[in-house]
Parts: sequence; C-alpha cells; structure tokens
Amino acid sequence: MKKVLAFLALLVIGAGIMSGCWSRKELNELAIVLGVGVDRTPDDQVQLTLQLARPSAFVGGGEARGREPATWVVSETGKTVLDAQRKLALRISRNIYWSHCVIAVVGEDAARSGIRRYISFFAQAPQPRETMWFLVARGKAGDILESRSILEKTSAQDIGFLARARTGYSVNFKDFLVMLATKGSNPIAARVEIIGRGVVPGAPAMEKSVEEEGPALTGTAVFRGETLAGWLDESETRGLLWLRGEVLKGIISIPSPAEPGKEMSIDIIRGRTIVKPRYDGESVWFDVEIIVEGDLLEQQSKDELPEREALEAIERAMAGEVEKKARLALEKAQAEFGADLFDFGVAFHRKYPKKWKEIKDRWNELFAGAEVRFSVEAHLRRSGLIAKRLTPRE
Repeated sequence: MKKVLAFLALLVIGAGIMSGCWSRKELNELAIVLGVGVDRTPDDQVQLTLQLARPSAFVGGGEARGREPATWVVSETGKTVLDAQRKLALRISRNIYWSHCVIAVVGEDAARSGIRRYISFFAQAPQPRETMWFLVARGKAGDILESRSILEKTSAQDIGFLARARTGYSVNFKDFLVMLATKGSNPIAARVEIIGRGVVPGAPAMEKSVEEEGPALTGTAVFRGETLAGWLDESETRGLLWLRGEVLKGIISIPSPAEPGKEMSIDIIRGRTIVKPRYDGESVWFDVEIIVEGDLLEQQSKDELPEREALEAIERAMAGEVEKKARLALEKAQAEFGADLFDFGVAFHRKYPKKWKEIKDRWNELFAGAEVRFSVEAHLRRSGLIAKRLTPRE
C-alpha cells in the first residue's frame, strides 16, 4: 500500500512539474508582431507586411535607446497569408508571435477584390487576437506599417490609440467578422491613410522645420457584402454613427442665432437612436428618432437674445445639424453604394421575421429605395452663455 501511495505521489509531482513549463516561450525567442498589413499584388498574390517589435528599444534608457529604431518591418508575397508567413519565417530568426498584434490593415486594392480571402487566416489561426483593431488603408497597407509616429514608439501603437479614442468610427476584428456574416448588414471599418500631421521644429543645425507625415484615421471604409464599395468622409461618418446609435459623443458647430456669420461649438455628451421599421405589405420605410444632449463650450457671438429664446434657437440649430449629417450619410449609402450601413435590416428582421425570410437576399435593393423619416430632438444641458461676462459693463 505504501508503494502505491508513493508511486501516486511521484505521478502528481511529475505532472505538476511538466505542466508548468512545457509551453513556456522565452522573450528572446519571439518575433512579436505589433501590426500586420495585407495587400494584393499586381499578379494577384498576397503581400504580407509585419511590423515587429525590437525588444531592446523598449527597455533600458539613455541616448542609445532613443536612437535605436523600435520596430523592424518585413514583407513577403505568397499564394495565401500563411504561405507568405512561411516564407518570412525563413528570414526571421525568431518565432513569429501574433498575440500582441494591435492592428490589422487591409490595402484598398485587396479590399476591392473581395476581403474574405485576405482575412481568413486571422479568423481561423489560434494566435491573432479578435480584439485587434481592423482598418482599411487608402492605398497600400504596407505603407501604413512602414510609417512612423512622433508621439508613440510605433505607428501600430499610434493607430491603436486613435482607434481606442473613438473620435471617428473604429471596429475590432471580431465585430467586423460579425457584420460580414450578418444578413441585413454590410461591413464598415475605419479608413487609415498617410497625411501631414504637423511640423517638427528644426534643430539648431537645420535650416528649417520639417513637416512630418504619419498615419491618421480619415473616415470610414464602406463594404457591399465582402467588397469595398467606397468611402465616407469625417462629416458623413458622424452621420453614420448617429444613424447606427454608436458613439454619439463629439463636437458640432452651429451658426449663432444672435449673430449671423458667427459660430457656436456644442459638445455632444450623450444620445440615442431609435429605428422603427414600417411595412404595409408592399413598401418598406423607416421612422428614425434621434435624441442628443450637449453642452455649449464655445461661442463667437454676444448673447443678445433672451435666455429662453436663445436656448430654444440653439437646440433647433443642434437638431438641424445632426439631421443634416445623418441625411448626408443616408443619401450616400442609398444612392451611391446601394448598401445598408446602419443595420436597418437587422431592425426589420427583428420586427418582421416571417417577411424577412422572403426579402433578405435582396435587402440592399429594398433599402436603397426605402423612405426614411427623421425626428431629431436636441437638448442643451448647460448653456455656457459666457458672452455676458466677457462684455464690458456700461
């Protein structure tokens, strides 16, 4: 009996030791991917670009650390993403490690040719995270990965912080896959491109300052099914967000009701959107109710109206601006793209599940011709009418 107990004890101890280290990965054995870009080559191959962290640039201190590049960008082509990665593995001395990837970027040409082919690897492989930010490049994805950031160590981190701030539309990879698989919905993603982002003052030895270029989120990529259909600019993206009931915070500018030609800036702090599908057996239409609340943070004019009258005028102007941007996004989605970007089909399916089975395969066409009736309600929580305090007393 004692021999049996001793043998079992050895088994338990051995299992504990073996399970604690069998899958261990040392940092100096890993090539950590911070960002990935996928492009389509002229001969219809897949070009894979990886932005890899250089660990020595992230530790220690001193002048040498500041001069050392924080990343290494490598690229290879193949028949598939995995084929291109296999070729990269022959050039990289460490194991490619995906679990810390911050962004995945697909190039414009690849997205226009059908995006499913270029993202299948990331959906099925075990290492890439579903929480990484998903973006479409205006141009080549590889150019985005090769760019640099002034404030952050890497451009992947820079883009990740921009996406997390949600000043425009941003989506993680998991949610993009859900949109791609959902009937009555068309995928959308943030658009990223290289633009001028400011001026770096010249050093004493330099004659002039240098204009720095870097990646920026400049709007929204719009898909019809799995194919890129076009873009929404920043103003149209704001309307898109309101119609989808997502991330309604932000700044809008409205004309001053007291002085034409002067502007006021409103900080939208919260809001909600209610979409009510209607169907009479033949036609489909929607009633959309948008409610927003905001604070007046800046005004160029003097407050010459009675307070109640001024507040009502500002709220009417707020409602008008919100409806204007929503209509811009709606008209472009219906007339130019012929694609439901606002999940109206999901709302219709929820209310009319039996009818949905008959029309789901031609939903985009029905959406393009559907009437949308707006009702926008705006509330100013804090008027912030400071002009009286800035005006000299008589």
